[in-house]
Formats: sequence, structure tokens, C-alpha cells
Amino acid sequence: MLKERELPPHHDCGSCPIRHRAVCARCDADELDLLEEIKYYRKFEAGQTVIWSGDRMEFVGSVVSGIASLTQTMEDGRTQMVGLLLPSDFVGRPGRANAAYDVVATTDLVMCCFRKSPFEDMMLRTPHIAQRLLEMTLDELDAAREWMLVLGRKTAREKIASLLSIFARRNATLTKQTQLNGPLVFDLPLTREAMADYLGLTLETVSRQISALKKDGVIVLEGKRHITVPDMSRLMEEAGDDADGGVY
Repeated sequence: MLKERELPPHHDCGSCPIRHRAVCARCDADELDLLEEIKYYRKFEAGQTVIWSGDRMEFVGSVVSGIASLTQTMEDGRTQMVGLLLPSDFVGRPGRANAAYDVVATTDLVMCCFRKSPFEDMMLRTPHIAQRLLEMTLDELDAAREWMLVLGRKTAREKIASLLSIFARRNATLTKQTQLNGPLVFDLPLTREAMADYLGLTLETVSRQISALKKDGVIVLEGKRHITVPDMSRLMEEAGDDADGGVY
């Protein structure tokens, strides 16, 4: 397996693209200085394993750019993708010694990492970090419950629309777009094969449903990845969800 490459700390916290959503979002200048002492960057290539399930976690951190998958392997070797880590999502669990899932870079991935033991010590002394991590954990729980509905009850078309809406909303929050009234533009971060794996669909079904959404004017597709959503409420309706114009 390729070794991850440590990156020079060229991302300062003030200009970090995920600063407003990351675990350090509420930290003041002194707290950021303390985090700086235990921070380092790691880069993984697409397809590279970040951590294996059961391995000891020596770090925690946030996804700065790229996407990773959370995968669980059964005793007979079958695997299931159980989640995605998008920019600003947190990797690892303070207080838990070992990784619960395989974490694999789906695309080229950059992570802002913290040495685990010093980070756990900081949580005890820095309420801003503990509070933000609790908020993120509750958001993750809500997302998991939403995803149970997507996988269990929605049609193939609704599944594709739901996944596109997730990417559109996350991109809007990262770019600090607080309203979804106008067109939303983003690059689809997953291949159609990865989407099929995550959604429990065939590749042919994914391609057919994307083409149908494009034909019906729900999305505008340039190439294979560049997507414009002209009307977010229309996409949310296709996903079978309420559309209230909010971003979360």
C-alpha cells in the first residue's frame, strides 16, 4: 500500500476552506494556537486506505478536500459502504482506541489531523471543541437516519436525486451560500460506479436515472461530473423530501 505523504502546513486556520464547519469552528485565537501545536496534514491518493477497521487510531482529524468512504467487511468477505466523509467531516472518535470502519480515500484526499492523545486532553480543557464535536456527532446521527430512509424506502430515481441534493447542499455550506434560491453548481465527487455501490444500485441504473434527471431539466450535466441544479426545490421534490430553502 502506498504511504501517505505528509504535507507542509500551508493551510493556515484563517484561510482554511472548512474552518466555519470544522471541529475548530468556535475556537478563539489562543485555542487555535494550541491546536496548531498538535496539527499536521496528510494526503492520500484515490483508492488508498486511510485506516483499517480494528487498527489503533493514533490521530483524529477533519477532511479538508476530497471524499472518503466508510466501509464495513463481513466475516465472509462481503463489504458494504456505510457512509461518506465529505469536506469538514470528522474522522475518528476521541475515547475510542480502534477504528470501527475501514476508511478509504474515494478521491484524492487531504486531511487536517491532530495527534489523538493531545486532542483528547484539549477536549477536557476547551469546551468550544467538545461542544462543536457534539454538534457534529448529532448532525452525523441525523444524516445516518436520513440515509436509512434513502436506502430502505426510496426509488432509484429518488435515491439519485437524494445523493445529488446532499452534494449540492454541502457545497453550498462550504461556499457559505445560505440560501438555495438560485442555481447551484458543483462537481460530482464520485464516479457512477461509486454511486452505484453506495446506493445499492447497478451502474446501468445510476446512468439511466442521471440521464432521466438531465432530460427532465432537473439537472444540467456538462461532461460526466459538472452539475448545475437550476431549481433546488425541484431536485428536493424528486428526492421525495420537503424543500424549505434551508441549508444544513
